[in-house]
Amino acid sequence: MTKSGTTNVRRLVVVLGDQLDYQRYCPNDFNPHQDMFWMAEATEESTHVLSNKHRIVYFLSSMRHFRDYLEVQNLPLIYHELSSHDTDSSLSSILETDINRLKPQEIYLKQPGDYRVRTSLIKVIEKLGVPLTIAEDESFLCSQDQFKDHASNRKVLRLEFFYREIRRRHNILMDNDKPVGGEWNFDKNNRESFGKKGPPSIPENQGTKPDKITQEVIQFVDARFPDHPGKLDNFNWPVTPSDAEAQLDRFIEQCLPLYGRFQDAMWTGQNTLFHSLVAAPLNLRLLDPLKVVRKVETAYYEERAPIAAVEGFIRQVVGWREYVRGIYNLHMPNYRTHNHLKAHISLPSFFWSGKTDMACMSSCLTQVLETGYGHHIQRLMVIGLYSLLVGVRPDEINDWFLASYVDAVDWVTTPNVIGMSQFADGGLMASKPYSATGAYINRMSNYCASCRYNPKESTGPNACPFTSSYWAFLDRHREALSSNQRMSMQLRNLSRMDDQRLKDIRKAADSHLHQL
Repeated sequence: MTKSGTTNVRRLVVVLGDQLDYQRYCPNDFNPHQDMFWMAEATEESTHVLSNKHRIVYFLSSMRHFRDYLEVQNLPLIYHELSSHDTDSSLSSILETDINRLKPQEIYLKQPGDYRVRTSLIKVIEKLGVPLTIAEDESFLCSQDQFKDHASNRKVLRLEFFYREIRRRHNILMDNDKPVGGEWNFDKNNRESFGKKGPPSIPENQGTKPDKITQEVIQFVDARFPDHPGKLDNFNWPVTPSDAEAQLDRFIEQCLPLYGRFQDAMWTGQNTLFHSLVAAPLNLRLLDPLKVVRKVETAYYEERAPIAAVEGFIRQVVGWREYVRGIYNLHMPNYRTHNHLKAHISLPSFFWSGKTDMACMSSCLTQVLETGYGHHIQRLMVIGLYSLLVGVRPDEINDWFLASYVDAVDWVTTPNVIGMSQFADGGLMASKPYSATGAYINRMSNYCASCRYNPKESTGPNACPFTSSYWAFLDRHREALSSNQRMSMQLRNLSRMDDQRLKDIRKAADSHLHQL
């Protein structure tokens, strides 16, 4: 435990592991003679879900680099390393001990993004009767009050309208009151596959070489959490603002020109392709979202990247990221428990091993289990799609996503899984379920070429579980989906199917479920 100035504490400034904002970390009236920063590594943050080792290392190393930054500024700090306390420690229990010992006059806390953490910390602070100040997290472009205003009097909350509002407010890719390029959304230009030839030349220098601190954390995590998934010999995530900026610059120079066209494409053995790898540092506040957007915007104005790629990337940062945070804060804690389609299948055990004869699932699961990474289509249209079609319980697949990805934090994962991927909120976020047969995966990847299943077949021994489960999913939920206009074509196709064929499809889908 790092200690500095542990007497006469006026205010304890709590900094959480995803609040490592090097620019806005200090309250304006911070007094180093009376106030003190407080940070803690707690076992619960790695074990409440079976966190991937990459995720654990990323948080711990980033936190320790931030700790060292505060100490260089000669700021008083208490820092608890994971090795210094019990194996069942929690943030709230460590904080309670320090409040009792230090007796601060006030706790200062930036609004935690994770509802579980927020609730537990506030509970212990209120129990001890210490005055608490909760400050707005200024690292977002949209405040919680602004999102509430946007959401008021809307029955559904669609990304597109919110995204336009944010672009106007911050003058992002705008030509006076019109969007640059004449369109708000260039998604129709961003759906190409690689074809049989595979991807073009892919940059090889993505990532950051671990420094001494990170190497020490890697050794510690391997020893402390030996049974958690993850192979740390390939850990290369940026853990400081300068490393994250360098990663962003590499993306803009080497990947952004092709990012748009191929952002939905997948290829065996190519983990990152043309994706940015900046979601993780953004979610820990190592990068400022508006500065990221301005850099990418400049690449377009300097003719270093096409508008479709630039707009597509910016939509993820200032549209989708801000939007899911708003949804989360507006609807938690009940949002996490939604199960509109009454899915009831337990999470299959192969999600923790990658051992399945479905080539697409095996490839995507093995990749994320080993590296903590998978891009958005691998998440949504392979792993998420499978879970939707077979009917995995939303809370279980949500916990798996939270545990598995380096960039996973609850306010990001929960809306993406519960709302976008599993349609468990009944359409609050997505206008329809993201359902598809194996044909989509075949079109966007080379996974099917090495698979024992045929994506065109829905019955028989070679039936693709995605394809048979797709039709079984529509059949199972045809009444619930009948009022959804965006599902009308799919349901019409289902209605044309004769009874015997539908019976055989159900049999194939049930046979796959029995194998689980």
